[in-house]
Amino acid sequence: MGRRAAMLGAATAAVTLAAGQAALAADAPQPVDGTWVAKDFRFHTGQVLPELKLAYTTVGAPTGIPVLVLHGTAGSARSMLTPAFAGQLFGPGQPLDASRYYIIIPDALGAGRSSKPSDGMKAAFPQYNYDDMVLAQYRLVTEGLGVKHLRLVIGNSMGGMHAWLWGIQYSGFMDAIVPMASTPIAMGGRNWIMRRLQIELIKQDPSYNGGNYTTQPATLRMANVFFSIGTSGGTLNYQANAPTAAAGDKLVQARLAAPPPADANDFIYQWESSSDFDPSGKLEAIKARVLAINAADDERNPPETGLMEASLRRIPNARLLLIPASEKTSGHGTTGNAGFYAEDLRRFLADLS
Repeated sequence: MGRRAAMLGAATAAVTLAAGQAALAADAPQPVDGTWVAKDFRFHTGQVLPELKLAYTTVGAPTGIPVLVLHGTAGSARSMLTPAFAGQLFGPGQPLDASRYYIIIPDALGAGRSSKPSDGMKAAFPQYNYDDMVLAQYRLVTEGLGVKHLRLVIGNSMGGMHAWLWGIQYSGFMDAIVPMASTPIAMGGRNWIMRRLQIELIKQDPSYNGGNYTTQPATLRMANVFFSIGTSGGTLNYQANAPTAAAGDKLVQARLAAPPPADANDFIYQWESSSDFDPSGKLEAIKARVLAINAADDERNPPETGLMEASLRRIPNARLLLIPASEKTSGHGTTGNAGFYAEDLRRFLADLS
């Protein structure tokens, strides 16, 4: 099935996204939503769902050069359509100009409008991991949209970890990968410890009731805020924006006043899915060119471990762009702002031609 036919036949309910319109220039191609159903989807546990709904957003014509963009944990395609990301990359003359590229942004399995526990199965939903999520993306891209080859897979945070897996599991399917805010090593250290703590904070709330709650556990909001402040934001940035206890209190109050994640089971599944992530034993399988982008103040991927450099030495045609820490960076959240690396990405793509 060709990409154009797939868009017309397999996609359903395509609508223009208001969020994307705000991020992209008026004369740029605008984003559209679609869904595709994967039949008999088999999880790594052996469980099978007869139908798995996979939602996605595209920007640009299906006849363009295909690019896959992957979001972070608890995000969705919409989270990649911000002025700081899409507004820096997808517009006219920008590195991923949507008049040239066909940009595909899936809602990951378990997130956004894709199938997830809160659709009805709650804690009986199959336990999924990153391998399952990447398989779902691959089936969407190939079976759902009819794409035969990708120029680029670019992802942020969880999406960056997914990009590493794409490079290993489908090594001949793309020309290049750009994993951001991630390291191709076993999930561990502070990164996993903090994930485990926020999960346990919710699970030990009596109102969670083993995932069979009637109202959202009160700890969901606190767990989300605790984790996000503890593992993202940047040391210099926080010091500049919260130099006193009163300023820190104001920041915390604002975070606690924001809407919490929509569903506790969805939230727990999303974070637990990373527990067995470990591409470190198969890095030599990556054939694509690699531009890894991390921030020097990334709390989850601290550069002082030297693990990224050691990993990249095992991959042909791989290099690291490390964004220096400053009051303008935001730790793990830095790579959500493409202004820090847009020109480097432009040069990287030009070298692929």
